[in-house]
Amino acid sequence: MHPAPSVIFFTVFSGLGFGFLAWLGIGLPAPQGWAAFPYFFVAFAMAVGGLIASTFHLGNPKNAIKAFTQWRTSWLSREAWMAVGTLSVMGIFAAANIFLNIQIPPLGWLGAVMALVTVYTTSMMYAQLKTVPRWNHWSTSALFIFLALGGGAILAGDTLGTLIFLTLALVVQLYVWIAGDQRFAARGHTLETATGLGSIGKVRLYEPPHTGTNYLLNEMVHIVARKHVLKLRLIALIMGYLLPLLLAGISGSRFDLQITALVSHIIGILTQRWLFFAEAEHVVGLYYDKR
Repeated sequence: MHPAPSVIFFTVFSGLGFGFLAWLGIGLPAPQGWAAFPYFFVAFAMAVGGLIASTFHLGNPKNAIKAFTQWRTSWLSREAWMAVGTLSVMGIFAAANIFLNIQIPPLGWLGAVMALVTVYTTSMMYAQLKTVPRWNHWSTSALFIFLALGGGAILAGDTLGTLIFLTLALVVQLYVWIAGDQRFAARGHTLETATGLGSIGKVRLYEPPHTGTNYLLNEMVHIVARKHVLKLRLIALIMGYLLPLLLAGISGSRFDLQITALVSHIIGILTQRWLFFAEAEHVVGLYYDKR
């Protein structure tokens, strides 16, 4: 698929924001009163900013409100409702803390769980798609959740959480790359299965379906050279995982190293998320001889 900047920004920063809210919900860190304001401000800014960015990928952003109407069948709609619910619960939790200096741990725990469920619904918008074998796997959701918790732990300044969840994300990421490279072929998708003509022999493309471009080509068919994939994976691996893990292990309470770890992680995960979309092999590409 063609990587859209708005969707990349949305998935990266909403994940970080909701991951940070999850840590704040369980009391890590545990600032009180007005000292808590900058923490909640950053978390809400990332979460809400990411959600707003997602609307720019719509043909008409005004139609975003319609996302709330299909919750029975659409993971996008479920994500919209979960995001609103999470932000509402955590908004009450934050307001009580900041303005009244009152701690409500049960509300925070509820908000933390809802934040992770929100990240899960985001991941399922992609993991549910059988037409994209690379995404259609449990590892997609696992990676989204571990990255949200790992990135959130960096923002929370929690060294142990960073080490645990970024390591888990790294392991899943390597699996996603290795297994994902083989999944399209393993699912048995070919031009024969796409056209239903396999029973009469080998099928080859005589002419493309049409001479001009269209929405399917613009959105669903994107080819990245293997040499670029390897280079970008290395950048994502070092900047998104290894360097933040190293800095988390040596930073202690040093703010400058924590900021460096956060910036490195964001750069690396932006690269990883670009690859996430660019490497998505949609089966519709078979009709255009692109698979």
